Amino acid sequence: MMLHELRRGGFAPTHERVETAEALRAALGRQPWDVVLSDYYLPGFDAPGALAELQAAGSDLPFIVVSGSMGEDTAVAAMRAGATDYIMKDRLQRLAPAVARALADVAVRRERVQLQRELAQSQKLEAIGRLAGGVAHDFNNVLTAILGSAELLLLDTPRGTDACEEVEIIRDAAQRAQELIRQLLAFSARQVLRPAVTDLNDLIKNLTRMLRRLIGEDLALTTELADDLGPVRVDPGQVEQVLMNLAVNARDAMPDGGRLTIRTANVEMAESGDLPGGRYVRIEVADTGTGMDAATLGRVFEPFFTTKERGKGTGLGLATAYGIVRQSGGQIAVSSTPGAGTTFRIHLPRVDAPVEAAHATPPVIAPAAGTETVLVAEDEQTVRVLIRKVLEQAGYTVLLAGGGAEALQLAERHSGPIHLLVTDVVMPEMNGRELARRLLEHRPDTKVLYVSGYADVAVERHGALDPGTAFMQKPFSPSALARRVRDVLD
Repeated sequence: MMLHELRRGGFAPTHERVETAEALRAALGRQPWDVVLSDYYLPGFDAPGALAELQAAGSDLPFIVVSGSMGEDTAVAAMRAGATDYIMKDRLQRLAPAVARALADVAVRRERVQLQRELAQSQKLEAIGRLAGGVAHDFNNVLTAILGSAELLLLDTPRGTDACEEVEIIRDAAQRAQELIRQLLAFSARQVLRPAVTDLNDLIKNLTRMLRRLIGEDLALTTELADDLGPVRVDPGQVEQVLMNLAVNARDAMPDGGRLTIRTANVEMAESGDLPGGRYVRIEVADTGTGMDAATLGRVFEPFFTTKERGKGTGLGLATAYGIVRQSGGQIAVSSTPGAGTTFRIHLPRVDAPVEAAHATPPVIAPAAGTETVLVAEDEQTVRVLIRKVLEQAGYTVLLAGGGAEALQLAERHSGPIHLLVTDVVMPEMNGRELARRLLEHRPDTKVLYVSGYADVAVERHGALDPGTAFMQKPFSPSALARRVRDVLD
């Protein structure tokens, strides 16, 4: 009669009848179900026991009691215990509407739980990102001093000696730390980007040869690129980094061979979560590898989370990809099934602008040395001393200040020209932007080079990323600093 009423109500039920706790547990583990209909009294079982088994299994299935002998008090107790509804057997015409209502309610509840889970995950990643961005400044100052001092030592240390080898170890370790900080800044969406209007199809075509070498000959790489793909405003180098990170993960997920496919398409997206509705370009990177379970999927973008063996990966590849896409105004999502491969989908906003031609960096022909006078304002003593050593060795006259006020006093006492101001962006009492403004009021011909260990948010707030502004991110090597100073002066 229950099945008859469900069919009359428009359902086509697949069902199984159980009469014991053991049979119920077996049925719950055998396949997914949509609803449980339970008589209240059974010879060796009852509805409260069945409801307890359901709850112990962690299931949120609607549980509807169908009884001919249950009193009102018993029905209320069952509802308080977690039953969804109760139907009297002499009113079975209410069964189909009750099931429909219960299924709709559970769908809404599951969607709410999923949204709460996504919000919690987003908040956790945002908190990790703020932490990474916060520590980056101090780490970058420390690494600038270590890298710079190591390179200066190498200039004065005979090649092939034990001392030279030890200094090289220090330098190499600092460079690895520098790369880790850059990846953390990428994850936290706080790195300095150089966006340009880009054709992603061209970018992928140019990257294909490198990807083939990266993934090896036992994996097939195919591309399915949309003919009319719209342009996007991104940092091309960073998008290449995203695709290479995804390709490396796909390679590791296919140890016995497989196929890696990269697709592009124009899509219209409705508003969802933190992604506004509108026109987007989608990149899909799909593999036929081992796939991931739900627990792994939930943590896949976390920094330092990895399923690889110890020493085989830092766990920053996907975290870096996540941050780059998010900072570019887009979204990255992943779907996967164990044994059936993984697909990453990236959505980036389309723009109505012509694609910008790639500008090759001209080779540095002129030497980095010079004879000009450089005023340096840097509140970190180790970095300040390093900059002085580098510039004095290159032939410059250096005026050294620990902050903005001291720099202005030095400039006022200095009778000759000051050709360049090298200033940290964020300093106590007076920031680099204010220092430059006040200095240029009296010395308008002085050029300015900003340096900072902070990420792009703090730097941009102080105006150091305005168009035409010379900026250098810490940590930097002595040779890079000397070249950049020469470039700005010239």
